[in-house]
Amino acid sequence: MKTFFYSIFLAVYVGCIKVLSVWNPKAKLWLTGRKTLPALNFTGAKTIWMHCASLGEFEQGRPVLESIKKQYPTIMIVLTFFSPSGYEVQKNYTGADAILYLPIDSKANAKKMIEAINPCLVLWVKYEYWYYYLVALKQREIPVLLISGIFRESQPFFKWYGGFWKAILPSFNHFFVQDEGSEILLQQIGIDKNVTVSGDTRFDRVIEIAGKFTHIPLIQQFCGDSKVIVAGSTWEDDEAELIHYIRANPHIKFIIAPHEIDADNLKDVQKEFAGSMLFSTFAINPTTTSNVLIIDNVGMLSQLYYYADITYVGGGFGSDGVHNVLEAAVYGKPVIYGPEFEKFIEAAELVDCGGGITISSALELEKVITNFWSEEGALKTAGLAAKNYVYNNAGASKKIMDFIQEKRLLTN
Repeated sequence: MKTFFYSIFLAVYVGCIKVLSVWNPKAKLWLTGRKTLPALNFTGAKTIWMHCASLGEFEQGRPVLESIKKQYPTIMIVLTFFSPSGYEVQKNYTGADAILYLPIDSKANAKKMIEAINPCLVLWVKYEYWYYYLVALKQREIPVLLISGIFRESQPFFKWYGGFWKAILPSFNHFFVQDEGSEILLQQIGIDKNVTVSGDTRFDRVIEIAGKFTHIPLIQQFCGDSKVIVAGSTWEDDEAELIHYIRANPHIKFIIAPHEIDADNLKDVQKEFAGSMLFSTFAINPTTTSNVLIIDNVGMLSQLYYYADITYVGGGFGSDGVHNVLEAAVYGKPVIYGPEFEKFIEAAELVDCGGGITISSALELEKVITNFWSEEGALKTAGLAAKNYVYNNAGASKKIMDFIQEKRLLTN
């Protein structure tokens, strides 16, 4: 009966996506990407399957995936995404042998997918508990590891009505969770022998990115010798908080990387910040008197934070919460963000250590930035606290790799 209602939910979900696809480009990509399953032929090869909901989860899984590929170069890797935001950005990623959308959860799709991939190990990143896929993997005795998992009391696993969802969890052979709170919650529902508090693999990823940093000459040219604020992954609410300060401080250089870079949104952002210039335009004609540069590409943001004196990370004024604060913190820069961050351990802990500062209004934002400019020592102290926080929490990927080797999951 419970699977009946679950299947009804999925059917309604797909129906809503079909309606949205008429005018929503992402919904259309979600549908068209699932129309056909590419032929997979890994006969005789050991294959690992890693599933990520979207781009953020991929960045969490990537350090483990690349460690596996480095240590076991003959292993074949299949990477799946649920969201177009992940697939469309990483569909040409060279670290995997096949990259595709995960077909909608169903008994038939699970059977078809698992038989096509024939994995010897499955890595499930952070969340997305698809019943038919995970139960089918369990039935076939294929080991499944949850990496960078995070659990909260609000999730159905820990509610009186959560029996259906609890039944999914035994499909995992081991849980690598980000914090002790997640471990305690799992213990409360009887999962206590296969849980490791490993931390978040994103720390390893941002450290790796920072270690491979190379200068972007055009950004260097734009920044010059000016004070620089980089605002990344911004939404309309974030931009509204920034507008007054940017208008009032033409001597400061601002680099804004909106979360959405479709043509309509970029047009709106340019209207908000009069006189601003798109990066693509600046690349053609790198002579401008504008103090605001709008980034209209994907993939540059993690390097942009290097050039900042102060960083701002968006999302903290929306219901989904703040985006990746670690990308900025790793460079030793103080990170400012909105009040919606409690779901994200790293954002809360960054505040606790002094490397992160939260604001709830444009006035608070202005006060924080002004204080940093007037107290250079405070600026350096906050930046150092941010960097130390990142480096002190590295090592989750190694713990997962040690487990894989100890259990001989890729050598049997």
